[in-house]
Amino acid sequence: MKGTLVIKIGGSTFGSGDTTVEDLVALQKRGVPLVVVHGGGAMVTDWLKRQGVTTKFVRGLRVTDAGTLKVVVAVLAGLANKELTAAIELAGGKATGLSGVDGGLLKAKITDPDLGLVGDVVSVNTELLETALKAGYMAVVAPVSLNVNGTAGEDMVLNVNGDTAAGEIAAALKAERLIFLTDVAGVCDKSGKLIPRLTPAKGEALIASGVVSGGMEPKIRACVKALKSVKAARIIDGRQPHALLNEVDGKGQGTTVSV
Repeated sequence: MKGTLVIKIGGSTFGSGDTTVEDLVALQKRGVPLVVVHGGGAMVTDWLKRQGVTTKFVRGLRVTDAGTLKVVVAVLAGLANKELTAAIELAGGKATGLSGVDGGLLKAKITDPDLGLVGDVVSVNTELLETALKAGYMAVVAPVSLNVNGTAGEDMVLNVNGDTAAGEIAAALKAERLIFLTDVAGVCDKSGKLIPRLTPAKGEALIASGVVSGGMEPKIRACVKALKSVKAARIIDGRQPHALLNEVDGKGQGTTVSV
């Protein structure tokens, strides 16, 4: 949909009292179509800890067994999604909370058995998103998906990395811009200096050398994937006041991923 922004909000923003919700509502009132993909990894980890379950990550992705998946779905598609949707509504916006399962929005398959019930997205059905946007709603999306190889009652849902989901959705919508709000300044070199512009090749080199690792790796890969049909991909510091509005108004700092 023309002019659409796809914005990935990291779970670290929840409860931090930042200006992201305020900015989202302001942009919506300007008439900007918005799709917000949210994380909630810290919230998931907290709920797993309450059950005595430790979390393991591989290349920034959560290893997910059947028990962990139940918590992931309950927290992401339930608590995190509805809290963010409620915050937007109470701030004067119009929002609808969805998950990647709804309307077959995200379909995925397991490609790395070491990660367990974690899927790589194989298709995106934008119909539900477009319906919401045309009706004037902001779509708030939790990153879980249908399992294309699942059967009724067994392995029906997969955990999907939120950064990956955002990149796939942005590409499918041919969005105007993909924006990642993070808790760092952007992509940095080995000395910690911000890299203002990053090519796909440079991004891969940073990953291969280990300079970029953990949660930044899927963000860079998602940006690269989205560039096939998205005009711009940005990784910015969501901790800064009105980071999102400043970004849209051309006053933001961070890293641009471009060819």
